[in-house]
Amino acid sequence: MKIVSACLAGVNCRYDCKHQERLNIVEMVKNGEALPICPEQLGGLSTPRPPAEIIGSKVITNEGVEVTDQFNHGAQEALKITKLAGVKKALLKSKSPMCGSGKIYDGTYSGNLKKGDGVFAKLLKENGIEVESVD
Repeated sequence: MKIVSACLAGVNCRYDCKHQERLNIVEMVKNGEALPICPEQLGGLSTPRPPAEIIGSKVITNEGVEVTDQFNHGAQEALKITKLAGVKKALLKSKSPMCGSGKIYDGTYSGNLKKGDGVFAKLLKENGIEVESVD
């Protein structure tokens, strides 16, 4: 069993109320091989919502609102689900401040990237879960 970013499974849960559907991930979910999850929604954030990026140790929207607590809460709730399901691997949306692994947006809202992990990806890695980034 794997955890996958719900937006990759075709769920309209991104900040812009769209998805980033990948047919192979949709098939994994249909076949019972993966659970779709959106940690941002689990943290209480609405859809649609303003885009956010990590700036230092905080998560800030492009409107200047700090959403660090919601991101941390959502990541913790998603981790609970991950552990309950016995998941050992996650396929997460690249570049996201929640799910990105290895590279995330740099906090300038300019589309530039920096090395780093999103809040959920980092938490999974800290708990021994393998994370694969999906474009």
